[in-house]
Amino acid sequence: MPAIIAQAAQAAASGQSWPAGALYVVATPIGNRADLTLRAVHALGLVDAVACEDTRVSGALFAHLGLAKPLIALHEHNERDAAAQVLARLARGERVAYVSDAGTPAVSDPGAALVAAVRAAGHVCVPIPGASSVVTALSVAGDAQAQGFAFVGFAPPKAAERRGWLDSLAQRGSESIVLFEAPHRIAALLDALAAAMPARSVTIARELTKQFETVHTLAAGEAPAWLAADAHRARGEFVLVLHAQRDEATADALDHEAERVLALLLAELPLKQAVALAASITGAPRNVLYPRALALRGAPEP
Repeated sequence: MPAIIAQAAQAAASGQSWPAGALYVVATPIGNRADLTLRAVHALGLVDAVACEDTRVSGALFAHLGLAKPLIALHEHNERDAAAQVLARLARGERVAYVSDAGTPAVSDPGAALVAAVRAAGHVCVPIPGASSVVTALSVAGDAQAQGFAFVGFAPPKAAERRGWLDSLAQRGSESIVLFEAPHRIAALLDALAAAMPARSVTIARELTKQFETVHTLAAGEAPAWLAADAHRARGEFVLVLHAQRDEATADALDHEAERVLALLLAELPLKQAVALAASITGAPRNVLYPRALALRGAPEP
């Protein structure tokens, strides 16, 4: 590890308590290694062993940091059995870290069963927060009218189950809904999403924090065409944010606000750009904003 990073981590984190016989649940970068916190660097340097979702992935991170630690494979298929190894080390007074492949453990990743076993055995679990693709996507989705959010993980892989799942999500209108999808299934998911809730705004985030990061917000009905327009858009890992829908009780007020914002934007921008920005700012559907924009401009529909 470069001396300056080690020194910064030591200065930033050494003053807190680092109990022995404790499990340190450490968030790791979701793509960009520069997002690893100084506290995480200090914790990984301090512990006696590290349990990992994939020792190859974590091994590469530790090599980058110049750290050599005993690694324990602990993933979704062996989590309960491997937890026994961790508990044995904690019982000897060792400090053990747990890291998943990327992001915060136990958020659509292994870790929850390990934490439950460690706590049940009377040991301390210390969270070392950091990157999370869920929160990262929410932070740039701009869903200003949402009342909280829900994380629902990956969509069911089978078409019939996926349709029913999306139909149930369509009924949850007041919150942002965050879901994951793999590149080989993203086209099928966007097709199903377009059919289930075409007017609902969705933010598509791919390759977050990486070189080819993309964040794009549009109506779900437009998403399949957007994906098909560029083959590169189907590559990488995806986080989708379904934006909250307007409550019928406040629809009139929201319509008035959306029209006010739209009128201001139309005074300065081309029609399509004004509609896109108004949809992003107000949460109003594009298929409602677009004809209003045409009317406000007094222009015929192209």
